[in-house]
Amino acid sequence: MTLPFVANAGDRLLATGGVTQIEGAAGGGLMPWAVISGYGTDKQIGGSAFYTHAQTKGDFKLNTSGIAIGAFNRIELSASQARFGLSDTVPGEEVRLNTLGIKLRLIGDAVYEQDSWLPQISVGAQYKYNEDYHFVPKALGAKDRDGIDYYVATSKLFLGAMNGYNLLINANLHASKANQFGLLGFGGDRHDRYRILPAASAAIMLSDNWLIGTEYRGKPNNLSVYKENSAHDIFMTWFPHRNVSITGAYIDLGRIANKDDQTGWYFSGQLNY
Repeated sequence: MTLPFVANAGDRLLATGGVTQIEGAAGGGLMPWAVISGYGTDKQIGGSAFYTHAQTKGDFKLNTSGIAIGAFNRIELSASQARFGLSDTVPGEEVRLNTLGIKLRLIGDAVYEQDSWLPQISVGAQYKYNEDYHFVPKALGAKDRDGIDYYVATSKLFLGAMNGYNLLINANLHASKANQFGLLGFGGDRHDRYRILPAASAAIMLSDNWLIGTEYRGKPNNLSVYKENSAHDIFMTWFPHRNVSITGAYIDLGRIANKDDQTGWYFSGQLNY
């Protein structure tokens, strides 16, 4: 027997499932949004699968893949693995980070309605486990190999708000001890406590299948050996089909380990249902 809400999944508006951020949650490339993965409505189950490759001018490489399930436009479960190549800082080696995430939509709707400005508000948590903690992160002063990030996310899509173009606004607060998203462990000799960090993004739908936007995400700077900077990007997403999205972006991750000014690009592909 096939459940009707599974068979008919996919009735939400294009782009309201976001793309997938580097830790596996529905959102932009850098930050979770309040939206739930996939296109399932409150009577459907949806989801997504993704792969992302990022590379900086210092030849650091990040490859991330994962899946997410969205149930009844209310709850999201995600799993991902990131592999971070350490360039000539530690030649031929990489750090692996596994992330399990959960997100719950509390109130509101991401799509603007004339009688309500209330954004969609979701809370989430991401458990992260660094498989190579003893190899690099511990040597740099990280205190733990695993940790949990907590966040509150708000999102609102304003139809026709920018000269007829749809405008998407997102704002988050994160509680985190993660060094470089957890790739360099958690906590450090400068700080070993949760810090509240902001994140924000804005995007415009240029047409029915093109989205352009920018993101900012704060990071905690726990290690005295290397300063950690906030992250920024400018991205463009193409939806060649309702169930397919392709994202390219310019990224600025600041200092990573012993290399300053780590700018570069990333490419991400996603399947949605």
